[in-house]
Amino acid sequence: MAKKSTAKVAAKAAAKAVAKAAGKAAKTPSRSASRTPIRREWTKDDLRQLKTLAKQKTPARDIASSLERTEGAVRQKAFAEGLSLSVRKSAAKRRK
Repeated sequence: MAKKSTAKVAAKAAAKAVAKAAGKAAKTPSRSASRTPIRREWTKDDLRQLKTLAKQKTPARDIASSLERTEGAVRQKAFAEGLSLSVRKSAAKRRK
């Protein structure tokens, strides 16, 4: 029987390495499948809406859902802008 040439052995090993790498790449979760949201810049409209909702004493959770951002991102931006997100109950609501 003839011996395999080193070029054929090297080519076969390279093909296996490529196939293995392709298999790993397919198993790696994509960015959209992860739970980490993609960072977005704050637009002027986003800031305007944040300021308006903060003045109306809207809870941070509701502001976040309307801006399609996380609650933490909304709280951090409000702090950076000097906005208060505290929600105080009115006297009528406390009596109930």
